[in-house]
Amino acid sequence: MSAQLRARSTNTEDELEFGTLDSSSDKMETFKKVPDQLENRLSVKDIMKIQKAFMTPNFEEFVALNRKSFIDNMFIALGYGIEEEYGDLFDRIDVARDGFVDWNKVTTFMLLELYENDERTKSSLVPQWKEIKFLPAHHKEPIQSIVYLKNSHRYLSLSKEGWMNVWGENLKLQQTLRVATDSVRLRDLWVTSMVSMTNVNKVAVAFTSKEICFYDLNSKDEFFCQYKLHGICNTLISMHYWFNPKDGNEAVLTFGDVCGEVNAICFITALISLFERQTNSTDEQEATVAITWQELVKGNHKCCFTLQHKEHNKEWVRQVQYCSNLEAFISCATTNLNALVVGWKEKGTSPMKTTSFHVNEGVNAFDYHPELNLIASAAVDHQIYLWNAYMSKPSGILQGHLASVIGVQFNIARRQLFSFSKDKVLRIWDMQNQLCIQKLAGIFPKCLEFQTILYFNETTGQLFTTFNNQLTLLEMKQENSQCVKSHEKSVTCVLFNSLFKQVISSDTGSTVTVWMIETGQKVKQFTGCHGNSEITTMALDASETKFFTASVDGTVKIWDFNGHCHHKLNAGRDQAADISQILILKRSILVLGWERIITVFRMDTLTEFFVQPSEWKGKAQHQNDILCAAFLPPQTLVTGSYDGEIVVWNNNSEKTSSRFHPSLKRALKSQSVIADYQLHQQEEPQVIDDCSAVTTRHSLFNADSEDDEFNYVVSRLFFLEGRKNVSSTGGANLVACGGCGIVRFWNTFKSLLLAEFEAHSNVASIIMTVDKKSDYLITGDVNGLIKVWNIQEYCLCSSDTVISEVPLMVAAMQPHNDCISHLETCVQDDHLLILSASADCSIVLSDITGSVIGVFGQDEHWRIGECSPPSVTKIPLKTLKDEKTMGQKHVRREEYLAVSKHSIPIAEEKIDHESRSNVWKSTVLGKVFRENRIQKKPRPRLSAWGKLRSPIGTFSCLQMEDLEKITDVPKPNFLQNPHNYFDINFEECDNETLMFPTFSETLKVAFDEKNLFPKEILDREQNMKLLDKQNLSGSKAAVKKNTSNVKSRTPQRTIAGMKLRTELDSSIQKKAV
Repeated sequence: MSAQLRARSTNTEDELEFGTLDSSSDKMETFKKVPDQLENRLSVKDIMKIQKAFMTPNFEEFVALNRKSFIDNMFIALGYGIEEEYGDLFDRIDVARDGFVDWNKVTTFMLLELYENDERTKSSLVPQWKEIKFLPAHHKEPIQSIVYLKNSHRYLSLSKEGWMNVWGENLKLQQTLRVATDSVRLRDLWVTSMVSMTNVNKVAVAFTSKEICFYDLNSKDEFFCQYKLHGICNTLISMHYWFNPKDGNEAVLTFGDVCGEVNAICFITALISLFERQTNSTDEQEATVAITWQELVKGNHKCCFTLQHKEHNKEWVRQVQYCSNLEAFISCATTNLNALVVGWKEKGTSPMKTTSFHVNEGVNAFDYHPELNLIASAAVDHQIYLWNAYMSKPSGILQGHLASVIGVQFNIARRQLFSFSKDKVLRIWDMQNQLCIQKLAGIFPKCLEFQTILYFNETTGQLFTTFNNQLTLLEMKQENSQCVKSHEKSVTCVLFNSLFKQVISSDTGSTVTVWMIETGQKVKQFTGCHGNSEITTMALDASETKFFTASVDGTVKIWDFNGHCHHKLNAGRDQAADISQILILKRSILVLGWERIITVFRMDTLTEFFVQPSEWKGKAQHQNDILCAAFLPPQTLVTGSYDGEIVVWNNNSEKTSSRFHPSLKRALKSQSVIADYQLHQQEEPQVIDDCSAVTTRHSLFNADSEDDEFNYVVSRLFFLEGRKNVSSTGGANLVACGGCGIVRFWNTFKSLLLAEFEAHSNVASIIMTVDKKSDYLITGDVNGLIKVWNIQEYCLCSSDTVISEVPLMVAAMQPHNDCISHLETCVQDDHLLILSASADCSIVLSDITGSVIGVFGQDEHWRIGECSPPSVTKIPLKTLKDEKTMGQKHVRREEYLAVSKHSIPIAEEKIDHESRSNVWKSTVLGKVFRENRIQKKPRPRLSAWGKLRSPIGTFSCLQMEDLEKITDVPKPNFLQNPHNYFDINFEECDNETLMFPTFSETLKVAFDEKNLFPKEILDREQNMKLLDKQNLSGSKAAVKKNTSNVKSRTPQRTIAGMKLRTELDSSIQKKAV
């Protein structure tokens, strides 16, 4: 991991914070909008709070937390986030599913995440280089210039003595020329600089004789000098040429001399003529046109004009450059004052207006980035200063070099800066973050005093460095090639983890990578798992929380998904071993591939880190190395060897039960050899059924000659576990593949070869896999070709002869350019998918119908539900029927679409779909919006009740049927014969008349109103009763008297009643108070 050195900037704090936000957004775009997870938002203070959450109240020791305690403590400690985030963080830390996490697990997870983020950043930003090359240049003196000819795709290198080497596009030396001038003798010749004039196909060379020669590359003669500019006041040591790509007539040639002067020749009609010819010259006679500098200064040539400034105080002008977007000339010198000068090109001003920048000890070189508007200057004081042309102070300082920086150049597309120092150290800087992201040292030639030129061709990704007369090349690896690589080296194995929904892959460089299957994004990467040894195969345990890796060093390691190695199995017994398969059973681990015997590790022996193998009771039963195995619960184990023999074992007793070979001759030979071996070892011969020991049917593809005896090699074995009770009825339950591209179907109970067919022709060997339902067989060969076969109805019953018919091929595709090393199937979002790994360093995810979804490691992420499969080679009949049915339903649905009477008729328009631009891919907004859509979870959709056929729950496996109708319900025995169950005589009880008790007899307690109502209400009721009684007695007495005086009677009764009521109310109020 390269050290990252942060730049010291003179910007304000707000500007630095804004720069950080910019860089983070840039990083998000690089990784296709990776979700900002909780651990990525934690600061140092947050991590200290988390540490306290794992400590006891007295802060003496750390404690482990379960999931609920972890969520509660984290939310209390941090104070932000939601419960789902903390729960997801707990699940990703507890990969072993222990149910608790401690501080050690948290720190391990955090360090691994930071390392992966750093590696991910470097892989996307840091260029990957090939090995350095030393080009055989024919130079005796130091190389002065390197130029690239875009028209002919060639390089020119020119040395001090005038030797020019012409390099082809493949960097092979094509020609060597001698550049000379008639002004000086060859021994006194000294070349100082060279530039390429691409628009006019010329090359300009400067000499110490104070002249510039313009050589025409289109001339019949070799390197003909067309123009010679002489009479320049001082010796030129640096040059630069620019032309307008939109108007080739506009060009500028800038040069600096040893006296601090910067001169420029601005061409107006460069495509017509650089300079005007003399009147006495003829076009028929090709001769060099000589022009003096004074002629140009006086303006005698109308096709060009000159500009000049002298701001470097008679110091050597080390480098010059014209920047078109600034319309300014930039130059540098090794002096404290005016170390970097910007001369502004303005019309009508003879002396240029300049802006000077002062650097201690001066500047050796510089470069300008037009998009960032930054000038990077290589200073003598070991630093790199970043300037804005309109500001007097540097906008940033890059520190890290330990010697004088002698060369800088921008990689404009990547926004990176190359810098080279006097101690032969090359650094690459990221301009967004102002960080050193790569350091290259110790690869360049050793020399004490040297002169260096740094030249980077961004088009080809080639970086040239010169050391006196030596020329070195660093070539950047092409990342945007058509072949996307998932690993740096050949991929050997790929697995699918259904628990985490992840894909695990390994390569020959001992690297294990974890990918998200939903998007193809890289999640984790473990490097150096077995040192420098190649990883040959992998396997997952039953819980899918640990994985096994096997290497050619003879060891098998057990890992968790945090990168911790729990055990190391010594399968090779301290020797190298080519392990081809790891088979994990309930009580044992079987390791195969390099010998005739099975290497077994018992689960109860996994108590220490270093584990030795146990003894296999069945001894050696194969005549050649065992390559593969398959297991069928509860106890059937089969192994296949290099010579094509298949042996069936009882895994409990570890004894063989049968063996068979597709060749009858080889099967008989194998049986005799085993008998001789048992007799020689003085072992009791195993009891084997004669009918099952040797198959009565042999292969139709005979290869019994000594040269072809290993064409029966068994590379893969799979039990068809999806077929229930088929083998007992005579159907095939085992499929094998290997040599000559042939696939064979076997019945292990009867040891019969039922079918065989040639899946791939003209290949040495193939591999395969079968889905869990045993519906599809997927095969792959050494050419990268994959075929999908429908075996749902294939070999379901026995036949008299070996079936040679080929099953229905669903699809054929070639997603790889090299040998396919592993195949795997998985189900994601109700899609049956194929994972294929190849020696071409790629892992491809494909649909069962043959459509390639994507390559792991590609820039754009995918979503499995949105992938539409293309046309395939062949489609099963059932699928075709379903498609026809769906098409008919679709048409019927369209027929019932009603058209509104207010609708506007629209004329049909022919659209050219090829001319349409895809906004999702061609625009930045489309890409960002599409990535956001992919990251979102799909909305739940309501389904019709009729479609919910399979219930989900505890009783989902039960069959639900309608209840039977009951016509006659028989009476139970205790109703038919009550005397057998009860002591009471029911006949006598029926004759007696039943008397029900009265209501008063049933009352247990008398009803008391005094305990139910308040006393005030009861008293008022009593007084009302007395008043009514008095009124009733008064009315009876009045009837007996003479009724003549009615008026006197009524008032008396009314007055008395009113008095009585008044007294009653007053008494109640007093009691209430």
